[in-house]
Amino acid sequence: MSGSSQLNARRRSEELLRTAEDRVDLLVVGGGITGAGVAMDAASRGLSVVLIEAEDLAFGTSRFSSKLVHGGLRYLATGDVATARESAVERHLLMTRIAPHLIRPMAQLLPFSPAATPKQRLTGAVGFALGDLLRLRAGTPHAVLPAPHLITARTAARLVPTLQAERLRGAVLAADGQLVDDARLVVAVARTAASLGARILTRVRALALRADGAHVEDALNGERFEIRARAVVNATGVWAGDLDDAIRMRPSRGTHLVLDAAALGNPTAALTLPHPGSISRFVFALPQQLGRVVVGLTDEDAPGPVPSVAVPTEPEIALLLEVLNRALTTPIRRDQVRGAYAGLRPLVDSGGSSTADISRRHLVAVSESGFVNVLGGKLTTYRRMAEDAVDRAVAIAGLPAGPCRTATLPLVGAIAAPSRPSDDLHWRYGAEAGLVLARARCADPRERIAPGIDVTRAEIEFAVRAEGALTTDDVLDRRTRIGLVDDDRSLAHDQVSRLVAETLADPA
Repeated sequence: MSGSSQLNARRRSEELLRTAEDRVDLLVVGGGITGAGVAMDAASRGLSVVLIEAEDLAFGTSRFSSKLVHGGLRYLATGDVATARESAVERHLLMTRIAPHLIRPMAQLLPFSPAATPKQRLTGAVGFALGDLLRLRAGTPHAVLPAPHLITARTAARLVPTLQAERLRGAVLAADGQLVDDARLVVAVARTAASLGARILTRVRALALRADGAHVEDALNGERFEIRARAVVNATGVWAGDLDDAIRMRPSRGTHLVLDAAALGNPTAALTLPHPGSISRFVFALPQQLGRVVVGLTDEDAPGPVPSVAVPTEPEIALLLEVLNRALTTPIRRDQVRGAYAGLRPLVDSGGSSTADISRRHLVAVSESGFVNVLGGKLTTYRRMAEDAVDRAVAIAGLPAGPCRTATLPLVGAIAAPSRPSDDLHWRYGAEAGLVLARARCADPRERIAPGIDVTRAEIEFAVRAEGALTTDDVLDRRTRIGLVDDDRSLAHDQVSRLVAETLADPA
């Protein structure tokens, strides 16, 4: 790393002034996983880079995923082997080299129950077997991702205690990659880019793009100015059409529910349940940090103006509960849903009859104005998307860039030979866990921010001092994910607000 990875208000102010005065090699618009990946790739090649984001890092789609780094079970089921292969390769790189501290193996359970038809059971089992072949081809060892195998009904019920064991004819147990948090991955990528010299500027909105820069506005003070660049990449996801009228996006809404893990008996494996009548769509019940289980997801057309934050619908919530409850001894009631969230997938309109038919492959194309658009794709393959986008920008602008390095470039906090994290702090911060505590100036840095919420006071400070958080919402909704449950948000809000204000006033 060539410089500091710390993102904070002081650094933002200093780099904003420099950006208004000079010219950089590459301007990246969008602070989700794709934009952060583009900034890191370009900076690692020796280019001068500025990334601007209208809101906060991971504000849009990137924080509303299933929090999986997956091998593409769904793509195999639809015959899209190329996408599944790419997913398996990128998963391998993330779990073994790039971010092993943020991703761990997750047991994935497909029960052979009456809730699934014989065809669905067979397709799922074959899909897991084919996925294991792709794991082998990618070079991922069994020690990282165990091979799928058959288990008994008794073992399945032990892994998911509320699973309906009657008439259960065993199950397949496989493994996939689970992120501790999708927004945390985005922040880690952005901070790694910053350590390589990239300027990461949140709350800077692009009003118009050109091949050689952008007209922008500082959202904190309303000041408008020009950013000059030799090449520009539009990585704004579902909002890409706001900056290029020629783009036709067809957003798809993916809704998830947040449950208490105790409601499912504190499962140690993720349930994988096929949608009724489908062999390619699944509902997952995924154990998470902070004592939660996330249940998702839907795939619904989301026409019309793109909202800043998508809202789950009651029919989607009902559908997810219906599919989940078919496999449980005691159904989950609507009032047991602690929270719900929805993300909009940035799919490129291909004229299919539904968003489920649209390819998840990414698209890199040059706009009529001469800037590069990177569209579609998914979180697992962000690195490959970024590589392709930077390759195109380098080619059209003749930039003096070296080769792509990101396949072997660890993110901040990466541990070379990770073992199972000893606690949630190490699971969230890897090699930086000690730094989180050491940098804290508050009293009792290990104290939880609120009763029953496993987030420490030190983590709130670190979010402001090192991870670019500027507001209470940044911390609650994107650095800690406390905000996924409204009750938790209310419980922690005042204490987090005080710590954020104190840390911003004392930025050293």
